[in-house]
Formats: sequence, structure tokens, C-alpha cells
Amino acid sequence: MARAIMIQGAGSNVGKSMLVAGIARAFLRRGMSVAPFKPQNMSNNAAVTEDGGEIGRAQALQARAAGRAPLVDMNPVLLKPETDHGAQIIVQGQRIGTMRARDYGAQKATLLPRVVESFARIAAGADLVLVEGAGSPAEVNLRAGDIANMGFAEAVDLPVVLVGDIDRGGVIAQCVGTHAVLSSQDRGRIKGFAINKFRGDVSLFDDGLRVIERATGWPSLGVVPWFDDAWRLPAEDVLDLERKGGASGALKVAVPRLGRIANFDDLDPLAAEPDVTIDLIAPGRPLPGDADLVLLPGSKTTIADLAAFRAQGWDIDLAAHIRRGGHVMGICGGYQMLGRKITDAHGLEGPPGSADGLGHLDIETHLRPAKRLALSQARHMASGQDVQGYEIHLGETSGPDCARAWLSLDGRPEGAASADGRVMGCYIHGLFAADGFRQSYLKGLGASPTARGFDHGIDETLDALADHLERHLDLDLLLRLTSRPFS
Repeated sequence: MARAIMIQGAGSNVGKSMLVAGIARAFLRRGMSVAPFKPQNMSNNAAVTEDGGEIGRAQALQARAAGRAPLVDMNPVLLKPETDHGAQIIVQGQRIGTMRARDYGAQKATLLPRVVESFARIAAGADLVLVEGAGSPAEVNLRAGDIANMGFAEAVDLPVVLVGDIDRGGVIAQCVGTHAVLSSQDRGRIKGFAINKFRGDVSLFDDGLRVIERATGWPSLGVVPWFDDAWRLPAEDVLDLERKGGASGALKVAVPRLGRIANFDDLDPLAAEPDVTIDLIAPGRPLPGDADLVLLPGSKTTIADLAAFRAQGWDIDLAAHIRRGGHVMGICGGYQMLGRKITDAHGLEGPPGSADGLGHLDIETHLRPAKRLALSQARHMASGQDVQGYEIHLGETSGPDCARAWLSLDGRPEGAASADGRVMGCYIHGLFAADGFRQSYLKGLGASPTARGFDHGIDETLDALADHLERHLDLDLLLRLTSRPFS
């Protein structure tokens, strides 16, 4: 059985996912077999695994950092929000249904045996398992039935390292306050703490470390300075994506920020291009008139997001963009929106019914109960470039414009295009990560794409992150703090 340790946060978005990825790469380079694990995640940005399921994209990145293929057991419970009060529940890679938050809260403890089962399988094949918590253990109102933080740590008897985020301020209160509100049993599981996202001279926080150490009795593992290249790694949530905007590239890609935007990792390779500006359009802003490309991303609730798209007046902006000769790309839910009609007869993403699409592609989509989850190998017909991506959708799309499919997927046509080729859509995520396709497509829009490989850039950044943590985090102490679970 592997050794293991759990990284929990003193709050949400303290950088746990990135720290786990960097630590995994660091110990991999030390010759250890490392695996990531997150009992419960909440994200609409999912990855398809080799064993035919889906997990949070952050865990897929951590698996890559650890030199492993992503597996469903690395994130056995994934919550994909569909409304403000409910989410689709994915267990060990497969959709089991949709629950309201209150109902899930009452039922989540029943999932603990399956979470522990997944953890045992992951731990059986590694020297070290790095477990990531969700949110914060300080949310003690959620402790009963917890499977994401201390509830899981208790179930498998794991030590914990608490991470605080100094960038948002109040990090002493974050750490000391967590110590204060935890039960004595949960408090005893925390064996050390670390401070993340420091800007400036870390020695200026030496006194702060001593205050936390005296108040909690926990040793410090170090202060991690802000990692400047974090933006080069795939975004875990839409907040991370927004921070990638603001570049000054000559080609502008406008992306409407849908309420349930999903699988927006398609944008990461574009954001990494120096000649491309990603403009994420928040509600209340019009689609910019100077955009070269409008990219409609995936959506967790396509019909609802389509209604919100119209409520913003973006349908009018998009029609004007097309009249001016602009280009449009729709991926997955965005592809469905571009058609003439979307029908959800089974009520899979909301109330049963149908809605008129934007009408820029002559296609119709019917949502079906069986979700398609697949790693896909395709070829861009015009350029002959290969594309490796994935499919994760409920819809089946057909119509006259599918006769102008622009991808060949396992020998069958995929996607649709307008007669002039300016409006295109498909179900394959990951198109732009394929260097050849990305360069060909961007050149067709007038950009000057870099020849630098996107995937290679991710691994370079993971190595740089590992170097960063080797310098600033006491990884030897972290390793000594690990224990063998189920002891």
C-alpha cells in the first residue's frame, strides 16, 4: 500500500490543485511512482479518461504531472452544476443522475464506500498518493457525512497539510481560524501548513509563520511565492480562464461567458498564442464588433444558456458579426446552439421541451439519455492535420450542413459548416491543442501562430513548477509526514 497525504485548503481556490500537480512532478522526478486523488470535485470542466469515464480536468493535469494516464478512480465523485441549486452527479466516471444540493447533502455519505474503493485501487499501484481536498475543512457545518475533506481523511486515516492563500489577505486568520473551529480529532490530523501565492520577499512573512506556529502547534512547510507561469497550465475553472485574457495579440477571439460554460479547455491553446487575444465576454457586455472569431464553447445546460445568450442580445451581435464576414466556431453545446433547433424530450438538462437555435447552421440536435464519452482521433480534411481530442455530450446532431463535415472521425464525417465555410461546429474538444490544426486554422484567419508545441509547453511548465516547489516547499518534511492509510 502506498504512502499518502492530503492537501486541504484554508479556503477555496488557494491553489491546491496546482500544488498537487507540482508536488507530483517533483516526486516523479525523484524516482517515485506517484498518483493523484480527489474524493469529490465540483467542475463543469471535465476530462475523458482512458477507461471510458470522466473526471475533473484538474485531476487529469495532475495525472499528467505524475506521468500517468487519467483514470476514473482518481476523482470518484464529480459534481457538474446544472442550476444554482442542483448538479449532475458523476460516480466513478459515469452519470448516475441529477440531484438538488439539499438532496445530495443528505445522500453523499452513501458514496463514501465507493470513494474509499477507488482510493484503494489507486493506492495499490503507487508509492505515494497525493490527495486533494475540496473547499475547506473549516466549513464545519458540512462535516456530517463529509467525503471531500476530513470525512475522507478519517475514513482512510490520512495526515493533512493545510494550505493558506496569502494573496487574498488574512492568511493568519485563515490558518488560525481553521484550527479554532475544527474538532480536536480533525485538528489532530493536520500535521503542518504552507502558505501559497506570496508576492515579494518571502522573508517578510517570517514573523507571520511564527504566529501561526505558536497558535496552532503545526510546523511550517514553507512559503510558496507566486508562480508566474501558472497561466500556461490548463485552466480549472472560469475564474482561471478570465485571468488569461488581456493579451495584445492581433487576432481577437471573442468568447461569450455562458452561465454553465463547460469544457472550456479548448481555449487554453489559443490563450497561449502570442498573436491571439482571448476576450471572455461577461454578461452585460456586447460581443465586440472588431472580433475576428466568435467561439461558442461547451455548455452544461444548452437550452438554458441559449436563452441567456439571447437575453444578452448576443444573438443580434453574432448575426452582425457574420454579416461583416466574421468567423464563428461552435464546440459541443456551442455547436448545438448554432443550429435550427435543440430538443430535450427527456428533460436531461432542464424541463422537457425544445428551443429554436440561432439558425446559422442547417442542423438539428436531439438530446439523448446515453452520454457519449470517448477519446477521439480525427483528421481535419482541408489541411490533412491530425487531431487528438475527446467527446463528452448527450446530443445527436444531423442536417443538411453536416454534408459539409470538416473532420473525419474514425472514418466517419464529423461536424458541420455553412456554405461559405465561415460558420463551423463539431463535437470534438481539444482541437486547438493539436499544433498542426491550430496553426492551419489561425493562419486562415490571418494570424501568425507560433510553432511552439502546446503539449510540450505544458510539460515544461510542470517541470518549472516542480523546480519552484523544490526551492520553496520542504518536500522532504512533506514526505516524512505521509503515512500508510487504513493503518
